[in-house]
Order: sequence, then structure tokens, then C-alpha cells
Amino acid sequence: MVGLLDGTGAEEPRRSNIEPVDPKTFTGMMEQLQEGYIASVAATVGCTIQTITKDYSGTDLHLIRPPRTALEEETMVYAQLKSTTTIYPDAGKDFFSYQFTKRQYFDHMVKPRKLIKAILIVMTMSPRQADWTTADHEGLLTRRSCYWACLEGVEAPSHVQKPTVRIPTKNLLDARSLSSILDRIERGESLHE
Repeated sequence: MVGLLDGTGAEEPRRSNIEPVDPKTFTGMMEQLQEGYIASVAATVGCTIQTITKDYSGTDLHLIRPPRTALEEETMVYAQLKSTTTIYPDAGKDFFSYQFTKRQYFDHMVKPRKLIKAILIVMTMSPRQADWTTADHEGLLTRRSCYWACLEGVEAPSHVQKPTVRIPTKNLLDARSLSSILDRIERGESLHE
């Protein structure tokens, strides 16, 4: 179940464990890896991605499934993208914790949306950039994964500036789960489990 973790928003100082190829571009490369992962999943289920260049709604892209016929409507979902090198989810546990770096990112995800729903997509990745992908004749393997959560309606006390939420480990973002998300939206169903 998605939810808020109890906390004051205070954080412990972190020691960097990052091993970048180029320190000047590491954050941008994290974003690029996540966008590539999501683009691959979207392509597998026949969806397109539209990047949002002006961020007023706290979302980074639209995932759009085209209509079956010209008389039907497309199905879409907004996504806010976050990535981290400090979390390694344990598949044996029900969830892992993710802390927003700013309150406004959280607020955009929890607000009620009447038209287009929104999901948070968190990618966990190795702090060692050289380990992000490997390839052989069978294909390209991306190390670590993306997980999704619908946070609509989740609340956090107003004094918490960096809310921490639970991301279900069962919410691995793959072709099956993206298809299911869009099916549920199309039927008008909740994205909460």
C-alpha cells in the first residue's frame, strides 16, 4: 500500500558513494537512463511519450496509448520521474521508502486530478555509472528498475518539507504494469491497490 512514512523531514548527512563517468553530467545521465527505460517499456505496449518541457504541474512526461479507432479517445497518464542511487529495493519486502527533495514535488503528486491521472516513477540505479547497462547477443540489460505509485490523496503534515512515501515493490514498471495502469484509467478505476 502506498502511504506516507512517519517523519519530521529531517535527514542524516549522506556520504557520497557515486562513481560517475563524468561528475559534471551524472545527474543528466541518470535522467537519460530513466527516460530510456520508460521509452522501452512504452514502446513494448504501443505507447508514445511526450516530454513536458515547461513544468507547471509537477510532471515530466505523458505516456499515451493511441485509440483503437479514430472515433475513440486516447488514454494517457502523467508521470513524475525521480531516480536514486541510494536505494536498493528488497523484493522480499512489501515496499521501499522514497524521500522527496522538495515538498512541492510531493504536493503535485497527491492532489486530486479530475482529468488526467498522475503516477510517480522512481528508478533505482547503481551509484557506479559504468554498471548501469551491459549487452550481449541476447540484448541490452539495464541494471536496476523503475517502480510506480499513485499518491493521489496521500497526506503529509504541513511542517514536513521532504515527505517520505512508501513505494510498493510489487509495482515494478514493465509492459504488463503500464498496460494495466492504462486499462484501469480507461475504465475509470482507481490506481490505488
